[in-house]
Amino acid sequence: MTSRQTRHRDRVDAARPRGIPEATVARLPVYLRALHALQDRGVATVSSEELASAAGVNSAKLRKDLSHLGSYGTRGVGYEVEYLVYQISRELGLTQDWVVAIIGVGNLGRALAGYGGFASRGFRVAGLLDADERIVGQEIAGLTVGHIDRLEDVIGEHGVSIAVIATPAAAAQGVCDRVVAAGVTSVLNFAPVVLSVPEWVDVRKVDLSIELQILAFHEQRKAGGPDGVRGLNGTRAALDRAAREPVQYVEAAE
Repeated sequence: MTSRQTRHRDRVDAARPRGIPEATVARLPVYLRALHALQDRGVATVSSEELASAAGVNSAKLRKDLSHLGSYGTRGVGYEVEYLVYQISRELGLTQDWVVAIIGVGNLGRALAGYGGFASRGFRVAGLLDADERIVGQEIAGLTVGHIDRLEDVIGEHGVSIAVIATPAAAAQGVCDRVVAAGVTSVLNFAPVVLSVPEWVDVRKVDLSIELQILAFHEQRKAGGPDGVRGLNGTRAALDRAAREPVQYVEAAE
């Protein structure tokens, strides 16, 4: 491990939330999104029930999650929206700017480059990189696409903290190896492949095809399952069965 990688790893380890369960960390951005929507509507305080409903969780889970931040609300009043936004933003590291490089500027990479939500949440896209000579040199969202050969230079010059990989699957691991070797310890992977990284590197994977397959599974269940009746009659039969059976709610294990 290089000295640069060691410094990055130590900085990441120091910044990790202490004593906060990963399941809670995963829900904090959802709470933050709901709180921003409340701010946009001019709401100053919110009850745990209202915030839980907006975030799609039960209120007991929300109160437990927020207690890890030291926020317990006020009985009869609820939570102060502005302060809770600050607390969650601070815990997620969003009170400082994070520099992002997007590698792979196809259709998905272009869409990510033009996404306005990055800047409003503290993420600054400083580099767009691609291997296709037809794309290199184009200006997208105010940035000129550089050649992938300059990957390490861009990371060093701009102090890139997060690499977004939107390349074809065959190129993703090689790109990941290079960004890790250059000192990047956080990777957002849109390529349809599982990346192998050292233990000190965090990878979040976004696979749209998997999400669609999960939705297809639920659609099939609504229609009576793979061996059930197809089409509208199957859907009606499933609804009739559901109406006769008690509803059960199962919480995901943390």
